[in-house]
Amino acid sequence: MSDIARWLGDEAEALLGHVCTGVPKEQLHPPGPDFIDRVMAASDRRPNVLRNMQALFDHGRLAGTGYVSILPVDQGIEHSAGASFAPNPLYFDPANIIELALEGGCNAVASTLGGLASVARRYAHKIPMILKLNHNETLTYPAIYDQTLFAQVEQAFEMGCIGVGATIYFGSPESRRQVMEISEAFERAHELGMVTVLWAYLRNSDFKKDGTDYHVAADLTGQANHLAATLKADIVKQKLPETNGGFRDIGFGHTHDKVYSKLTSDNPIDLARYQVANCYLGRAGLINSGGGSKGASDMGEAVRTAVINKRAGGMGLISGRKAFQKPMAEGVELLNAIQDVYLSRDITIA
Repeated sequence: MSDIARWLGDEAEALLGHVCTGVPKEQLHPPGPDFIDRVMAASDRRPNVLRNMQALFDHGRLAGTGYVSILPVDQGIEHSAGASFAPNPLYFDPANIIELALEGGCNAVASTLGGLASVARRYAHKIPMILKLNHNETLTYPAIYDQTLFAQVEQAFEMGCIGVGATIYFGSPESRRQVMEISEAFERAHELGMVTVLWAYLRNSDFKKDGTDYHVAADLTGQANHLAATLKADIVKQKLPETNGGFRDIGFGHTHDKVYSKLTSDNPIDLARYQVANCYLGRAGLINSGGGSKGASDMGEAVRTAVINKRAGGMGLISGRKAFQKPMAEGVELLNAIQDVYLSRDITIA
């Protein structure tokens, strides 16, 4: 606990002592060892989905807690292989990505079709794998911002994956097509017994206004989460909220004054709690992303994000670049620091 407080620095008291009152914890379906029996068993998910979700919960250092630590590496496509792996060329080889997830005690590794397929027979039985189905590739010039299917659900099933993941750019002109594609893909994945994870991201140039980036506003990301849960995502991946008031300040869509006056505050945990609330009050697990690597500040930022996610009622963290753009030993250390937050009995749901 002292190490975690040290990493939080001046924010330690505000984050570790906060109590959410807008959406109290008693209303949540929080993570825990009994999450499948208590929450998922009431759904229409097939027995094989529940079994694969349990396999996810039962792996790595967080086994048996109901929390997850996932290593995602799709940056070879999303940000180019050079931009992603030049800091540590070891990770051009997908086997080393999975070795990092294993050494780092992760519950699962999420990656691309080619990457997972190239080593599936060696690792599918050693760590749960999640195949990312679509990507925004960056070789097209001028650049476009669209998520395109690179893989079929059946390919994930055949290589032994326990789940599939996908991104939707909510707010973008292409989002309606992406919604239809991923709705069909997730239904097929559930038919085959696989878990579904949705990267519920926002993408619209008008979401930046007067110097504020509302792509990370609690109200807009919360609505993206609600759409993700509507698409039957078992787990929702979302960026940690940094601001609020996107609907009001941009001047579109629909909202309510109580979103800002009662349900949220300026405390980061309240903003993340609103994200959890939009995930059917936790019936769909919220995992926040770790963000890009900035160097010396990575450890503190990762621990801070984990504390906010856990205290908000989230299910865990999915952190990639902060871990794999370092020597493996340092990446393992960072992943373990994240996991220590979820293993700590002193850090409770606010």
